[in-house]
Amino acid sequence: MSTKQSTSEEYLNKVNEMDIPNIQPKELDSTDFFTVARERRSVRYYDPSYKLDDSVLREILETAVLAPSSSNLQPWRFLVIREQEKKEILLPIAKNQKQVSDASAIIAVLGDIDAYKNAGRIYGEVVEQGRMEKEFADFYVNTINEHYGSLSEEHATNVALIDGGLVSMQLMLAAKAKGLDTVPMGGYDQKQFIETFNVPANLKPVMLIALGKGVKAGFEKNRLPLDELITEESF
Repeated sequence: MSTKQSTSEEYLNKVNEMDIPNIQPKELDSTDFFTVARERRSVRYYDPSYKLDDSVLREILETAVLAPSSSNLQPWRFLVIREQEKKEILLPIAKNQKQVSDASAIIAVLGDIDAYKNAGRIYGEVVEQGRMEKEFADFYVNTINEHYGSLSEEHATNVALIDGGLVSMQLMLAAKAKGLDTVPMGGYDQKQFIETFNVPANLKPVMLIALGKGVKAGFEKNRLPLDELITEESF
């Protein structure tokens, strides 16, 4: 293990060792958006015996993909890891973060840099639904193919990461509204993850999200004063 890997894993272990009050995540009395947004926390302790119902997982993902994306190309893809054997394989790749093995599912959010190739299908359906003239749709699809098809891999990846962040946040909020908990994870070896789980070259890792029934609440929210974050009109 390299020094960099060792330091990263040590940091993540220290986070898990921090003294958090031993209370369960709050049960929501309302799924109003603002309540869900306020009460969502990054939870690292899960009930390993909790089984996530397929229909609940599907509802969460269906809600997540309602997120906006560049040119509506919806580049997000999800690798859903629920088998315990697969989670144990992922565990050392994710710096041995305990939630990887204890959460009901790990959702690997990926961004497809070739998503523009679906433009014809996406806007063809819009035409069929009577929401766009075919002439305009054809022009728009050609423009999309020319623009996104000419992007460098770095630029295309940046676009996919932005859209991947949008869908990830929506996924976590949807999970909270269903009474479940999540934690986003960027602390993992992306190269090893790609190799181990045979991730195609066009799919770029965005983050891992642990999803399940929390047994210990995450940290209380601590945010910088809003006035320090806002600049009006120009810097």
